[in-house]
Amino acid sequence: MDKKDISYIIAAFAIILVVAFVIKPIATGQPVNTGISFATPLPTITPTPLVVYATITSVIPTTTPTPVPTWNQKVQTVGFVNPETYHLSTNQSLPQGTRINATQPDNSRTVYATISGKYSGTTQIINIPFPYWELSYTIDPVIGPMSGPAIQSIAITPTLGNDVSYSGIQGSYGSVSPQFSIQVMDATDPNRIVRSISPPGGIDPDLWNGVAQQTPAVTSTTPTKYTEVAATLTPSTTDPRPWTEKFFEGQRGYYFIINSQYINSYTIKILIPTRYIGKY
Repeated sequence: MDKKDISYIIAAFAIILVVAFVIKPIATGQPVNTGISFATPLPTITPTPLVVYATITSVIPTTTPTPVPTWNQKVQTVGFVNPETYHLSTNQSLPQGTRINATQPDNSRTVYATISGKYSGTTQIINIPFPYWELSYTIDPVIGPMSGPAIQSIAITPTLGNDVSYSGIQGSYGSVSPQFSIQVMDATDPNRIVRSISPPGGIDPDLWNGVAQQTPAVTSTTPTKYTEVAATLTPSTTDPRPWTEKFFEGQRGYYFIINSQYINSYTIKILIPTRYIGKY
């Protein structure tokens, strides 16, 4: 093959390349692919202006607390002023105040349960659903020679010539006194003693029966070996029975341990306010 033929072949390849890479893209509207890459231009960025917020500081005014008025423990005298001070005319009637309800609350009591007997014992559990209740009790002690001293007369011996005084007492004395007590127990907590109750001042049948004290009265002022003294009885009208204990608790079960010694009988009442009926 001579040089002329080679030139024709090269020219043919050149024409094919021009048609494939230049004329065809132009005819189809596509960009000419020359094989050379160009850098893509960066988009233009428009800077956003910064918004500056103002800081507002609130100022809270300081208030001075009003001093609490105190009393100097001196009695104040309240005087009178002109009624016009309160925008009242002299011929104007005074405004009426709040009317006080004259209806008194119902303070009556209703018997809720009773316990009666003579001897010591422990009761069954009694459920008391009320927030307040009272325990009222009375006793009838044994009265007789065994209930306490029974003084008949007192003899006083004045001083004799040998500077030795002698005295003698006539009468009988008992060695036993009545005893009574109640222990109120919490049924929900057997180790808790709610209250121990006994008659205030003890049990004194003579006092309740009208004997307050025995005042000696000397019947003779002449010194003799024995001067008889008569006992003057001062009557008393104070009988403390029945005694009442107030309980500001409830709404639970209770049982009672009763200690009774030389008591003819006792009666225990559990009282509730009548206004509680139908509410609990």
